[in-house]
Amino acid sequence: MSCLAAGVRDQLTIPAAAHRLVTGGGPGLTGQMTFDFNIHPDSVQLTDDASQHPWIFARAFNSGDVAAVEQVYEPDGVLVAAPGQAVTGAARVAANQRFLDVGLPIDVRPRHVYLADDIALLIVDWTIDGQGADGQHVHLEGTATDVARRGPDGCWRYVIDNPFGTARL
Repeated sequence: MSCLAAGVRDQLTIPAAAHRLVTGGGPGLTGQMTFDFNIHPDSVQLTDDASQHPWIFARAFNSGDVAAVEQVYEPDGVLVAAPGQAVTGAARVAANQRFLDVGLPIDVRPRHVYLADDIALLIVDWTIDGQGADGQHVHLEGTATDVARRGPDGCWRYVIDNPFGTARL
């Protein structure tokens, strides 16, 4: 799997003028993720630009395929499935599958990206909203505090995915 070039946002068909990414205090990306539940997991390519990683995650999530979502993590990456509950391995896969089972796309709005060499702190507002697979209205939202690392291949992957990063225990 190769990383996408820095212009990955345009390749992901993100329409302009919906959200703003602030990186280091200045304006950055503007866009909104489109939803396509027909994306094959193999078509989810990683990026060599840390600020693009939330969009890659959203594309994987919106494919509805847990295998696609797993591609955005390091092998030992951690998902905080609920505040205070960190999981990895098979438990991470199961937790991501539970999010996918809601049957709704995720909308991500990156707020900040802080880089230190090959480590990135990503602050990302996200929402899952609509009529769930069970017919009930679902509204989930949070502000993720995620840590990603650039691998030897130049691609960014989650080391820690903390979707409820600002939640109080």
